[in-house]
Amino acid sequence: MKKLTKVFAVLLAVTMVFTLFACAKKDSDGETSAAGGDAKKFKIAIIQPMEHLSLNEIRDTIVAELKALGYTDDKAEIILKNANGDMSLLPSIYNNLITEKVDIYVPIATPTAQAAKAAVSDKPIIFSAVSDPVKAGLVTDIEKPAENITGVSDSIPVDQTLAFAKELVPSIKTIGFIYNVGEANSVSAIERAKKYCDENGIAYKEANVAVTGDIQQAVASIIDEVDAFFTPDDNTVASGMNTYAQVALEKKKPIFCGADSMVKEGGLATVGINYVTLGKLTARMVDKVLKGASVQDTPVEYVKDYAKVINTDVCEELNITLPANTEGFVLVKRENNN
Repeated sequence: MKKLTKVFAVLLAVTMVFTLFACAKKDSDGETSAAGGDAKKFKIAIIQPMEHLSLNEIRDTIVAELKALGYTDDKAEIILKNANGDMSLLPSIYNNLITEKVDIYVPIATPTAQAAKAAVSDKPIIFSAVSDPVKAGLVTDIEKPAENITGVSDSIPVDQTLAFAKELVPSIKTIGFIYNVGEANSVSAIERAKKYCDENGIAYKEANVAVTGDIQQAVASIIDEVDAFFTPDDNTVASGMNTYAQVALEKKKPIFCGADSMVKEGGLATVGINYVTLGKLTARMVDKVLKGASVQDTPVEYVKDYAKVINTDVCEELNITLPANTEGFVLVKRENNN
C-alpha cells in the first residue's frame, strides 16, 4: 500500500511539473496586438527624410492614432528618426534600427521608403506619403504587393490643381516648374503636369533643385519668363518654402503647390489631400499588420480626401479675387512668414 501511495505521489508531481511547463510555454507564446491583454511590446519605427510641415503633420498624426489604437507607452515603443535632409544617412539609420530589433518600419515619403526597402527584408514596411509606389520601385502590383512592403499613397490631382490655377489666375500663359529631379514622386507629378499643359495650351519652363539651398537661384533663373509657378509635393522644395515664396511674391508671381502645408507657407493654392487623413490611414494599416494581416494581402491605399486650399493673405498680396462661392474651400493664413 505504501508503494502504491508513493507511485501516485510521483505521478502527481510529474503531472504538476508538465502542467506548469505547458502554462509557462503558453504564456510565452501568447503574444497579441498592443490592444490585447498580455501583449508583446512592439517596436515601431517612424522615419522621415527631413523637417517640414507636411511630414511633421503626418508623423504626429501616425503617433497619435497609434496611441488611440492602443499602442500606448506601456504597450509599444515608438521610435522617431529623421535624416534632416541628408539622404546619405538613411542606410545607417536603418542599420541601427535593425540592430534595435524593430518589429515594423513606417517610412514617410519616397526616398525614406526606398531606403527601407533596400535595407529591410524580414520585417514589414508600411510606407506613408509615397506619390507613385510603382515608379518608385517599391511595389509592382498595387493590389497585391509581392514583398514585405505596402502603404498609403499621397498621389496628388495635378490636373485639378492646374485647372484651379487657371480659374484663379486666368492670365496664366506660361508656368514654371520647380522641383528636385532626384525625387521620384516629383518627377511623376511633373510628367502629369506637362501632359496637362500640352493638352491645354499652357507653355512651361522648369528649373531643378538638388538641395534646399538651390531654391532661390532656381526660381530667379526663370521668374521673368513665367506667369506663375507649380511645385508638386516635393520634400526638398517644401523644406525651403519660405524662401521660394519670398522670391516669387516679390515679383508678384503666384505659386501653386502639391501640399496644403506649402500653401500655408506662402503658396497661393492647391487641390490637395488631407495629411491628417493620410496619417490615420497609415496608422490603421500598421495596426492591421501587427495584428496578423499579411503585407502581401494588404493593397496600397490612396487618399481621395481632396480639398481646395487657398491662402487669403497671398490672395490679398497679389490682388487676386477669391471665387464668389468658396463653400467647401479651406481658407488659410500665411504661417512662418519670416
